[in-house]
Amino acid sequence: MIIDFHTHIFPPLFRKERERFFFREPGFKLLYDQPKSSLIGAGDLLRQMDEEGIQRSVVFGFPWEKVDHFRRHNDYILESVHRYPDRLSGFGCFSPLSSRAAMEAERCLEQGLCGIGELAVYHEGSMNRAFRQLGELAALCSRHEAVLLLHTNEPVGKSYPGKAPAGLGEFYTLIREHPTTRFVLAHWGGGLFFYALMKKEVRETLRNTWFDTAASPFLYAPDIYKIAGGIIGFEKILFGSDFPLLKPGRYFSEMDSAGIPEEVLRMIKGENGARLLKLPL
Repeated sequence: MIIDFHTHIFPPLFRKERERFFFREPGFKLLYDQPKSSLIGAGDLLRQMDEEGIQRSVVFGFPWEKVDHFRRHNDYILESVHRYPDRLSGFGCFSPLSSRAAMEAERCLEQGLCGIGELAVYHEGSMNRAFRQLGELAALCSRHEAVLLLHTNEPVGKSYPGKAPAGLGEFYTLIREHPTTRFVLAHWGGGLFFYALMKKEVRETLRNTWFDTAASPFLYAPDIYKIAGGIIGFEKILFGSDFPLLKPGRYFSEMDSAGIPEEVLRMIKGENGARLLKLPL
């Protein structure tokens, strides 16, 4: 089974009239102000999955700040998952800055979604408040035995739209304070796994943390697969395409060029995700 652990889908109105949703949504405007920034629906995703041999995808929306926006989007995720239960698993998404974040998380999980994410804050000046609420959400996910998927990025290198201001230390503290929560850090966790080479504490702290590959072809050389697996364990790597940003085939080509053994490829492409989602292999 191949599982894409990181995809975004949008309801029809959001796709057709995206400009309507830029007002008071700086993160959405930042990432989707250009028509070339694709917005797709569940049907588009399923067609791409069939073309590339993906059996299941984890779908989520966008970390909207306005309540009406994230409720409408999460309703679409719920509808899509209920319509295609054998192909899609869904996460609820919203801004961690929202005062309704915990309430919306409860609603999504009680109605059948299996996680929360991809949560992100794309503008500076609000991260302290975001992490206070992320702590509450981490505890909530632990109670529900749900996954919490967070947007992370490398703290150095080229700047680009969506490169968030939070440092890795804040994410590490959040993980350490919530040891029973199952975290997934998007985009290789911004390189946080490198610190598992330290002799004390870090490896144990990250025991319930997984790292997805979203946007990897834009960020890292293919060697990242072997290096990450050697440090944190191949069982902690989840294939995620960030589709429609990139197609899955781009990742598979890089995995092949990295010379990863077939049994490890099976783990990254699907077995690890299936275990995390408690699906049959």
